[in-house]
Amino acid sequence: MTNIPTVNRFVLYTLTALDADTVNRRRADAEKQRIEIGDYHDGVVVHVGNTAEAGQTFPMLIVRVWGDAEDSAVNGQVFLDGNDTLWKTSVQAGEGAGAWVWPVRR
Repeated sequence: MTNIPTVNRFVLYTLTALDADTVNRRRADAEKQRIEIGDYHDGVVVHVGNTAEAGQTFPMLIVRVWGDAEDSAVNGQVFLDGNDTLWKTSVQAGEGAGAWVWPVRR
Protein backbone atom coordinates (compact mmCIF):
# COMPACT_ATOMS: atom_id res chain seq x y z
CA MET A 1 0.00 0.00 0.00
CA THR A 2 1.29 3.46 -0.86
CA ASN A 3 0.74 6.74 0.91
CA ILE A 4 0.26 9.50 -1.62
CA PRO A 5 -0.36 12.92 -0.06
CA THR A 6 -3.80 14.34 -0.71
CA VAL A 7 -5.72 17.45 0.34
CA ASN A 8 -7.25 17.32 3.84
CA ARG A 9 -4.71 14.87 5.31
CA PHE A 10 -2.35 15.52 8.19
CA VAL A 11 1.40 15.01 8.04
CA LEU A 12 4.15 16.08 10.43
CA TYR A 13 6.30 19.12 9.64
CA THR A 14 9.64 19.89 11.33
CA LEU A 15 10.45 23.56 11.93
CA THR A 16 13.59 25.15 10.52
CA ALA A 17 15.56 27.81 12.40
CA LEU A 18 14.00 30.43 10.10
CA ASP A 19 10.48 29.10 10.80
CA ALA A 20 11.07 29.29 14.56
CA ASP A 21 12.49 32.80 14.29
CA THR A 22 9.52 33.93 12.17
CA VAL A 23 6.98 32.52 14.63
CA ASN A 24 8.75 33.93 17.70
CA ARG A 25 9.20 37.36 16.10
CA ARG A 26 5.53 37.49 15.12
CA ARG A 27 4.48 36.54 18.66
CA ALA A 28 6.88 39.06 20.24
CA ASP A 29 5.55 41.80 17.96
CA ALA A 30 1.99 40.91 18.96
CA GLU A 31 2.91 41.09 22.66
CA LYS A 32 4.64 44.45 22.16
CA GLN A 33 1.53 45.81 20.44
CA ARG A 34 -0.66 44.51 23.26
CA ILE A 35 1.47 46.27 25.87
CA GLU A 36 1.50 49.54 23.89
CA ILE A 37 -2.21 49.56 23.08
CA GLY A 38 -3.57 47.79 26.13
CA ASP A 39 -6.11 45.01 26.14
CA TYR A 40 -7.91 44.37 22.88
CA HIS A 41 -11.68 44.68 22.95
CA ASP A 42 -12.45 44.82 19.24
CA GLY A 43 -12.06 41.18 18.23
CA VAL A 44 -8.38 41.35 17.27
CA VAL A 45 -6.68 37.95 17.31
CA VAL A 46 -3.16 38.17 18.72
CA HIS A 47 -0.46 35.57 18.00
CA VAL A 48 0.42 33.86 21.27
CA GLY A 49 1.94 30.53 22.19
CA ASN A 50 4.92 28.70 23.57
CA THR A 51 8.38 29.45 22.17
CA ALA A 52 9.04 27.77 18.83
CA GLU A 53 12.39 26.03 18.32
CA ALA A 54 14.12 24.58 15.27
CA GLY A 55 13.61 20.82 15.15
CA GLN A 56 10.18 20.82 16.80
CA THR A 57 7.58 18.80 14.92
CA PHE A 58 3.95 19.87 14.50
CA PRO A 59 0.92 18.61 12.54
CA MET A 60 0.42 20.15 9.11
CA LEU A 61 -2.88 20.01 7.23
CA ILE A 62 -2.28 19.57 3.50
CA VAL A 63 -4.22 22.09 1.39
CA ARG A 64 -2.53 21.53 -1.99
CA VAL A 65 -0.39 18.79 -3.50
CA TRP A 66 2.19 19.26 -6.24
CA GLY A 67 2.12 15.89 -8.02
CA ASP A 68 0.78 12.40 -7.50
CA ALA A 69 3.80 10.58 -6.10
CA GLU A 70 4.51 9.46 -2.53
CA ASP A 71 7.13 12.19 -2.16
CA SER A 72 5.16 15.04 -3.79
CA ALA A 73 5.65 18.53 -2.41
CA VAL A 74 2.71 20.01 -0.51
CA ASN A 75 1.35 23.34 0.75
CA GLY A 76 -0.20 23.42 4.19
CA GLN A 77 -1.02 25.02 7.50
CA VAL A 78 1.26 24.00 10.36
CA PHE A 79 -0.61 23.93 13.68
CA LEU A 80 1.74 25.42 16.27
CA ASP A 81 1.68 25.21 20.08
CA GLY A 82 -0.39 28.38 20.34
CA ASN A 83 -3.38 30.04 18.73
CA ASP A 84 -1.65 30.65 15.38
CA THR A 85 -0.53 28.65 12.36
CA LEU A 86 2.40 28.76 9.97
CA TRP A 87 1.74 28.73 6.21
CA LYS A 88 4.28 26.57 4.33
CA THR A 89 4.53 26.12 0.57
CA SER A 90 6.19 23.51 -1.64
CA VAL A 91 7.34 21.43 1.33
CA GLN A 92 9.26 18.33 0.26
CA ALA A 93 8.80 14.91 1.84
CA GLY A 94 11.76 13.69 3.88
CA GLU A 95 13.47 13.64 7.25
CA GLY A 96 14.68 16.72 9.07
CA ALA A 97 13.95 20.43 9.28
CA GLY A 98 11.75 21.93 6.59
CA ALA A 99 10.31 18.59 5.45
CA TRP A 100 7.15 16.57 6.03
CA VAL A 101 6.69 12.93 7.03
CA TRP A 102 3.71 10.69 7.66
CA PRO A 103 2.78 10.31 11.34
CA VAL A 104 3.48 6.93 12.89
CA ARG A 105 0.26 5.06 13.69
CA ARG A 106 0.24 3.35 17.09
